[in-house]
Amino acid sequence: MIEMFFTRFASRMASWTGQPFTFVLALGIIVIWGISGPLFQWSDTWQLVINTGTTIVTFLMVFLIQNAQNRDASAMQVKLDELIRAIESAQNGYIGIEHLTDAQICSLRDALEKEIDAVPELIAQRQVELNRLIERR
Repeated sequence: MIEMFFTRFASRMASWTGQPFTFVLALGIIVIWGISGPLFQWSDTWQLVINTGTTIVTFLMVFLIQNAQNRDASAMQVKLDELIRAIESAQNGYIGIEHLTDAQICSLRDALEKEIDAVPELIAQRQVELNRLIERR
């Protein structure tokens, strides 16, 4: 129950905070705060208001953004796993490697790169594909 509520809340907040209107609103708050400085004689309380507000917003946004990124990464991983599973020539052993350590993943990557570097045709093909990508930009 709470997980579903948080998921919906985090999604809506991440979507809302990523909009140009929200940026303009935050900028407006900063401008109003800055303009009000002389009114409050640049007091410590005046500074504390913005510091406290921005700290609280930043603290909460870290959790909301992390939640959204975790869900996006998990959804992407499921999609990639399904593609690996659906392609007959793909190695199903790669499904779930996101649960390995960084060192294990780097070791797999290095092994794959060595495998490609051992076949001259693959090196040439990779270079052609990279050049095509660079030219497209």
